[in-house]
Amino acid sequence: MRLLKALGAAALVLGVTGAVLWLFRFDLIILFARAKQPKIEAYRPIAWSPGPMAPASGERPPNVVFILADDLGYNDITLNGGGVADGAVPTPAIDSIALQGVTFANGYAGNATCAPSRAAIMTGRYATRFGFEFTPTPVAFSRVVGGHAGDPLHPSRFNAAEVKNVPKDDNTEAVPSTEVTIAEALKTRGYHTVHLGKWHLGGIKGARPEDQGFDESLGFMAGASLFAPVGDPSVEESRQDFDPIDKFLWGALPYAVQYNGGPLFHPNRYMTDYLTDQAVAAIDANRNRPFFLYLAYNAVHTPLQAPKADYDALSGIKDHRLRVYGAMVRNLDRNVGRVLQALKDRGLDDNTLVIFTSDNGGANYIGLPDINRPYRGWKATFFEGGIKVPFLLRWPAQLPAGAVYRSPVAHVDIFATAAGAAGANAPKDRVMDGVDLVPFVKGQASGDPHKAIYWRSGRYKVVMAGGWKLQVAQEPNKVWLFDLANDPTERRDLAKARPDKVRELTAILAQLDNQMVKPAWPSLLSGAIYIDHPGGRPSKASDEYIYWDN
Repeated sequence: MRLLKALGAAALVLGVTGAVLWLFRFDLIILFARAKQPKIEAYRPIAWSPGPMAPASGERPPNVVFILADDLGYNDITLNGGGVADGAVPTPAIDSIALQGVTFANGYAGNATCAPSRAAIMTGRYATRFGFEFTPTPVAFSRVVGGHAGDPLHPSRFNAAEVKNVPKDDNTEAVPSTEVTIAEALKTRGYHTVHLGKWHLGGIKGARPEDQGFDESLGFMAGASLFAPVGDPSVEESRQDFDPIDKFLWGALPYAVQYNGGPLFHPNRYMTDYLTDQAVAAIDANRNRPFFLYLAYNAVHTPLQAPKADYDALSGIKDHRLRVYGAMVRNLDRNVGRVLQALKDRGLDDNTLVIFTSDNGGANYIGLPDINRPYRGWKATFFEGGIKVPFLLRWPAQLPAGAVYRSPVAHVDIFATAAGAAGANAPKDRVMDGVDLVPFVKGQASGDPHKAIYWRSGRYKVVMAGGWKLQVAQEPNKVWLFDLANDPTERRDLAKARPDKVRELTAILAQLDNQMVKPAWPSLLSGAIYIDHPGGRPSKASDEYIYWDN
């Protein structure tokens, strides 16, 4: 950091403009990030721990396969009435989970960004109950992105005063070891537990997957990974030069995985294909015992890299960026299909609970306008586009095919649903925010699963109750009230017209908010997210926005 400051000062003395200086410092940060990466070894095969040669006699509890996509927009699957480029990219495999199971028409993410949402999923609790409020972000990265000139109306900001409160090791920004994960709950019932792909819940001992209930873990601890080496001729790429985060990812991310905390090594295929190869192998190894497979793809998160074969198959899409993105969705869907086929080939699909969702809504920083259609907002907002996600369950032995459940449900319900299927008990010594959804779908439980659903990220808080949704932001200093029953796409703000409803929901919000704890680490970066247009487009003073704290 001393070198960074010295070089920056020298640049100013030489009369370099602020924009050029920013680019210089950003490139320097990328070089530092590369230099800090440990050595990445050559590809190595994984030998998954084998189960018994034959299944045990007697009734077997269901397997649980939880597939989590990354930044998948509500409109990215054709089931939801559109799909990428108005249906040019069918998603038959993902759609089949719903057609053979249950669609939760109002399924909500645990948060509007990756890591807090995953923390809520893994624990069945609002992540703000245990301080996991913000996505872990390196200080140097926050400093440079916060100094980016960005939007002239609402520039990003770096909160330098909070640096002293950041843990010295970024990896300590993690889910506490005192929290109970889905994997730990299922192990009490004899399940073999496997994690594949993205973790993003801490890299220190005690917080890694193999320390949080997973017998085996193969993937990456950080928030993102390359899908293939940069410049790989078998891959098509799209870069968003308007976005500083995209620039950082291209320069700093490795193409690597690790098994149970061992050395990093290169996969031997495009990342989504590789993770699926390993998922199929893990299913095969565990076919004769109950298992929990958490398959956390990094698709379709940036950087946008797609196999050339999938790109070539979408020649009808003329926009290159949209075509690369569509090819990633196509590849993801095909790989979901491979996992489902592996279950069927081994006679496991009837007694396997398959859960599919996305960690949050589609991101504004890829510059594509329709990924969350018809909803407003993006990842890093609590408008519907940021938190309303595909949410599908399939369990042929127990759940009806083609059912649609319309009461609001949330990511926190995944823990209780998986535990309920396995016959595992949820912790009794803490508040659990999720509920088992299976009895509601089967008509064994009446009413709505939740009286209210709550979100918070710094100065921005939201509650949804009784078909109404209240959003409260400090920047801008604004309250939005929406009647979701009659206005599901949040077009008519009724905050001024219905002060009685604002008061009612404000009281519910305050009651929930008072149950939460302070963030375990501070927000260092605040950035403006425009509600009605993606990144890379000019903004106007009249555009609605929120500042997202992270």
